[in-house]
Amino acid sequence: MMSGGVGKYTHIDNQKVSGSVPSVPDPGHVTVQFTDSNLQTFPPSGSQGKISGGTRPPLDADDTFSKPVSGSEESQRGGWFQTFTVAAYKPYFDVDTTDVLERIKYSLFPFRGTFTEKTVNNPDLYGPFWICTTLIFVAASIGTFVTYIAHKLQKKEWNYDINLVTWSAGVFYGYVLLVPLVLYVILKYFSAPSGLVQLFCLYGYSLFVFIPALCLSVIPVEIFRWVIAGVAGFMSATFVALNLRAHIMSAGERWFFIVAGIFLLQLALSVILKLYLFTVTV
Repeated sequence: MMSGGVGKYTHIDNQKVSGSVPSVPDPGHVTVQFTDSNLQTFPPSGSQGKISGGTRPPLDADDTFSKPVSGSEESQRGGWFQTFTVAAYKPYFDVDTTDVLERIKYSLFPFRGTFTEKTVNNPDLYGPFWICTTLIFVAASIGTFVTYIAHKLQKKEWNYDINLVTWSAGVFYGYVLLVPLVLYVILKYFSAPSGLVQLFCLYGYSLFVFIPALCLSVIPVEIFRWVIAGVAGFMSATFVALNLRAHIMSAGERWFFIVAGIFLLQLALSVILKLYLFTVTV
């Protein structure tokens, strides 16, 4: 019995060993799916400020060097030192083309007198700077062209005058810087203070009307040039005087003399421009 039993179990074990092993079916192409990553695309498609398409640092960027440490020397700087930093003037250049064109449009309609109200919260220095720079370029180029044509028509020798550029730069930059500064001191003396940057903005845009006037001075008619200079000067003087009148009236009885002085000074500028830029001598 014992031997028979052993033989029986041996026979069963041999069948299990010698039997065929079932094959594993082929799974074919295995598809592996990854979850969406949070990698930042380059360049970024977002926009920042008024400039579209501007690149921004990643969210985990280290801004340690851009922020002053609490209690450091940089965080304690203030007063007049901030005047000599670029960050102090950055807000006055935060304008776009629409803002500048709108303010130029207001300068060409001087009788509205609402320019200071529109720019009281955001006066800029971008427009005045480029208006003065454009005036220097136009005055030098138009003056050179007109004198060249006049000399050629009379068959005379012509020499380029470099002083025209330096003189124009001194007149326009000096006028926009010095006159508002003096007016700022006067208004502060009469207890009617106004923002210095706002005065720079007002006087800068008041000179825009002289750009088309200089272009029209190409016409070689002396009476026409006087008319163009007079109209441009009257528009510029009216623009400045009317926008400052409401503010200067708080200075008391002397407000009329202050406004009259501002108006006459702007007219004097147009006369100087006529004598030195609108007049062609051969």
